[in-house]
Amino acid sequence: MDKKNALRAGALAAGTTLMMLLMSSPALALTPDDGDDPGPGLSVIETLGLFVVAPIGLFALITGLVMVLDRSTDREPKAKAKA
Repeated sequence: MDKKNALRAGALAAGTTLMMLLMSSPALALTPDDGDDPGPGLSVIETLGLFVVAPIGLFALITGLVMVLDRSTDREPKAKAKA
């Protein structure tokens, strides 16, 4: 019975994904809507900075703040006492 439920769930997920892909037409993105006012495009350097460097920088900043502001005094794990 477990294999039957897994197949059913897989078929449902595949069918849902297929229907979503068929219903969303990327070709409609080429026709501008009323009120669209696209700005100038980004250069390669701007794109890499925005989508690669900025997230890595934010991750490093948050990691650094967590490490610096950590209040625990124990840096070494305690050894288990032998009885």
